[in-house]
Amino acid sequence: MHGDTNDSNPPRADEGTPAAAPDADAPAPAPASSRTDDPLAQAQAEAARHKDAWLRTAADFDNFRKRTRKELEDARRNGREDLLRAVLPVFDNLERAIQSSQRSTDVKAMADGLGMVQRQFTEALGREGIARVPTVGHPFDPNVHEAIQQVETSEHAPGTVLAEVQPGYTQGERLVRAAMVVVAKAKASDDGQGSNQQAS
Repeated sequence: MHGDTNDSNPPRADEGTPAAAPDADAPAPAPASSRTDDPLAQAQAEAARHKDAWLRTAADFDNFRKRTRKELEDARRNGREDLLRAVLPVFDNLERAIQSSQRSTDVKAMADGLGMVQRQFTEALGREGIARVPTVGHPFDPNVHEAIQQVETSEHAPGTVLAEVQPGYTQGERLVRAAMVVVAKAKASDDGQGSNQQAS
């Protein structure tokens, strides 16, 4: 008919097809600041971790140093107390010997009493690992002897200890005090005779 209209006319340009809806499952773009790590922030965090570890280590070392110092002081104190307990009986007997000598005129008994005290003292030191340095009749040893005089003699080999001026002591392998000694040396006349015999 004349009044019929054709509904199949194409849409106008301004009535174009609608745009596709965005996909809801697609991830949203990340901010530029979170896409790349900040090197400065990383370095600061690493420095903070190192500083914390260093502070902890320093505190542990300080505690260790204090604990070690206390243990050494305790060990020294205990060592002194042990030695004191070992030698106190010696001083007790020495005091008794002195008191007895003031009342007695027997010189031999007094000498025997003092000798007993000396032996007790040596035994007490021996129990603590302290020994007297051998001297008279032994070869001079600069590790444990200190020569304060040399005496010319033909009766002893050169370098032999002739006399002890002050005793020396060792504790285990450690020298506590060197012994002061007199050492033999060859006579000058003997050297001269030897030289003349070699020359002839």
